[in-house]
Amino acid sequence: MIVRIVRVENSDQGALGVLLINDEIFCCCLEPDRDDKAKLYIPQGLYDCFRFHGTKWPNTFEIKIPGHTAVLFHAGNVEADTLGCVLLGSSFGKLKGQRAVLNSGATFKEFLVVTKDVDKFTLFVTDCYN
Repeated sequence: MIVRIVRVENSDQGALGVLLINDEIFCCCLEPDRDDKAKLYIPQGLYDCFRFHGTKWPNTFEIKIPGHTAVLFHAGNVEADTLGCVLLGSSFGKLKGQRAVLNSGATFKEFLVVTKDVDKFTLFVTDCYN
Protein backbone atom coordinates (compact mmCIF):
# COMPACT_ATOMS: atom_id res chain seq x y z
CA MET A 1 0.00 0.00 0.00
CA ILE A 2 1.33 3.43 -0.96
CA VAL A 3 -0.09 6.51 0.74
CA ARG A 4 0.47 10.10 -0.38
CA ILE A 5 -0.35 13.42 1.19
CA VAL A 6 -0.47 16.24 -1.35
CA ARG A 7 -0.77 19.57 0.46
CA VAL A 8 -2.88 22.06 -1.46
CA GLU A 9 -3.13 25.01 0.96
CA ASN A 10 -1.18 26.35 3.91
CA SER A 11 -2.27 29.13 6.26
CA ASP A 12 -2.10 30.06 9.91
CA GLN A 13 -5.05 27.67 10.36
CA GLY A 14 -3.12 24.63 9.16
CA ALA A 15 -1.96 22.84 6.06
CA LEU A 16 -4.81 21.25 4.10
CA GLY A 17 -4.15 18.34 1.80
CA VAL A 18 -5.52 15.34 0.01
CA LEU A 19 -4.64 11.81 1.12
CA LEU A 20 -4.36 9.23 -1.66
CA ILE A 21 -4.17 5.47 -1.19
CA ASN A 22 -2.68 3.54 -4.10
CA ASP A 23 -3.06 6.64 -6.32
CA GLU A 24 -6.79 7.10 -5.57
CA ILE A 25 -8.12 10.02 -3.51
CA PHE A 26 -9.28 8.68 -0.17
CA CYS A 27 -9.92 11.79 1.95
CA CYS A 28 -8.89 15.29 2.99
CA CYS A 29 -6.37 15.95 5.73
CA LEU A 30 -5.21 18.75 8.02
CA GLU A 31 -1.82 19.26 9.66
CA PRO A 32 -0.48 22.07 11.87
CA ASP A 33 0.68 25.29 10.25
CA ARG A 34 4.19 24.67 8.98
CA ASP A 35 5.34 28.17 9.84
CA ASP A 36 4.54 27.71 13.53
CA LYS A 37 7.88 26.42 14.82
CA ALA A 38 6.34 25.47 18.18
CA LYS A 39 4.42 22.67 16.47
CA LEU A 40 5.70 19.67 14.61
CA TYR A 41 5.67 19.90 10.84
CA ILE A 42 6.15 16.90 8.60
CA PRO A 43 8.71 17.94 5.98
CA GLN A 44 8.17 16.92 2.38
CA GLY A 45 9.66 13.48 1.92
CA LEU A 46 9.29 9.75 2.25
CA TYR A 47 8.33 8.08 5.55
CA ASP A 48 7.60 4.63 6.93
CA CYS A 49 4.35 4.29 8.86
CA PHE A 50 3.72 1.48 11.35
CA ARG A 51 0.65 0.23 13.20
CA PHE A 52 0.44 2.04 16.55
CA HIS A 53 -1.48 1.15 19.71
CA GLY A 54 -1.66 3.90 22.33
CA THR A 55 -3.92 4.97 25.16
CA LYS A 56 -5.81 7.77 23.39
CA TRP A 57 -5.60 6.21 19.92
CA PRO A 58 -5.61 2.42 20.45
CA ASN A 59 -5.46 1.60 16.73
CA THR A 60 -3.82 3.85 14.16
CA PHE A 61 -0.51 4.42 12.36
CA GLU A 62 2.59 6.29 13.49
CA ILE A 63 4.61 8.26 10.94
CA LYS A 64 8.29 7.66 11.72
CA ILE A 65 9.93 11.08 11.64
CA PRO A 66 13.50 11.32 12.95
CA GLY A 67 13.60 13.11 16.29
CA HIS A 68 9.84 12.80 16.95
CA THR A 69 7.47 10.20 18.38
CA ALA A 70 3.75 9.55 18.18
CA VAL A 71 3.09 11.53 14.99
CA LEU A 72 -0.19 9.79 14.20
CA PHE A 73 -3.14 9.66 11.82
CA HIS A 74 -6.34 10.30 13.81
CA ALA A 75 -9.72 12.00 13.96
CA GLY A 76 -10.09 15.74 14.58
CA ASN A 77 -11.43 18.76 12.77
CA VAL A 78 -9.33 21.91 13.29
CA GLU A 79 -5.67 22.72 13.86
CA ALA A 80 -6.23 22.91 17.63
CA ASP A 81 -7.05 19.15 17.52
CA THR A 82 -3.52 18.24 16.42
CA LEU A 83 -0.06 18.67 17.90
CA GLY A 84 1.75 17.50 14.79
CA CYS A 85 -0.48 14.63 13.76
CA VAL A 86 -2.51 14.25 10.56
CA LEU A 87 -6.28 14.69 10.89
CA LEU A 88 -8.49 12.89 8.36
CA GLY A 89 -11.87 14.14 7.07
CA SER A 90 -14.27 13.66 4.17
CA SER A 91 -14.24 17.29 3.01
CA PHE A 92 -12.84 20.75 3.71
CA GLY A 93 -14.95 23.35 5.47
CA LYS A 94 -15.07 25.69 8.44
CA LEU A 95 -15.97 25.16 12.08
CA LYS A 96 -16.34 28.19 14.35
CA GLY A 97 -14.59 30.30 11.71
CA GLN A 98 -11.56 27.98 11.41
CA ARG A 99 -10.48 25.96 8.37
CA ALA A 100 -11.36 22.35 9.06
CA VAL A 101 -11.74 18.83 7.78
CA LEU A 102 -15.29 17.57 8.29
CA ASN A 103 -16.83 14.20 9.15
CA SER A 104 -13.53 13.20 10.70
CA GLY A 105 -14.72 10.43 13.01
CA ALA A 106 -16.37 8.43 10.23
CA THR A 107 -13.49 9.10 7.82
CA PHE A 108 -10.91 7.89 10.34
CA LYS A 109 -12.98 4.74 10.97
CA GLU A 110 -13.06 4.09 7.20
CA PHE A 111 -9.26 4.58 7.09
CA LEU A 112 -8.97 1.83 9.71
CA VAL A 113 -11.23 -0.45 7.64
CA VAL A 114 -9.13 0.12 4.51
CA THR A 115 -5.91 -0.55 6.45
CA LYS A 116 -7.18 -3.43 8.62
CA ASP A 117 -4.78 -5.97 7.08
CA VAL A 118 -1.82 -3.57 6.91
CA ASP A 119 0.89 -3.19 9.56
CA LYS A 120 3.27 -0.95 7.59
CA PHE A 121 3.07 1.39 4.60
CA THR A 122 5.11 4.03 2.85
CA LEU A 123 4.00 7.68 3.01
CA PHE A 124 5.03 10.32 0.47
CA VAL A 125 4.42 13.95 1.53
CA THR A 126 4.54 16.75 -1.07
CA ASP A 127 3.43 20.37 -1.38
CA CYS A 128 1.80 21.65 -4.58
CA TYR A 129 1.80 25.35 -3.68
CA ASN A 130 4.58 27.94 -3.37
